[in-house]
Amino acid sequence: MTESAERIATNLRKGVLEYCVLGLLAESERYGLELANDLQTRGLIASEGSLYPLLARMRETGLVDTRTEAVGGGRPRRYYTITALGRDQLSTFVEVWRTLGAEVDTIVRGHHER
Repeated sequence: MTESAERIATNLRKGVLEYCVLGLLAESERYGLELANDLQTRGLIASEGSLYPLLARMRETGLVDTRTEAVGGGRPRRYYTITALGRDQLSTFVEVWRTLGAEVDTIVRGHHER
């Protein structure tokens, strides 16, 4: 990927990451490393370290709740779940994304076909 393409992709990822997390949590409860691995596999984050500050902000703003569970005598895991407010935000994002995405596609498609 060129430097310009990487810059564009990075900016887009930053703008949608919170909603991608909400989308994954709408499917099922997940612990932090599980979320990070899924997002890394999809190319949405570079490392798990970039996810935890976002999760903390999402928790502070009421988009996600957490619970802690000890697993197999190891270090306790913090599990994240989407809240009702998080579901509302995700629904709103989906509406906006569909409209905005369609408009952007219409505009850039004409440019790309030239």
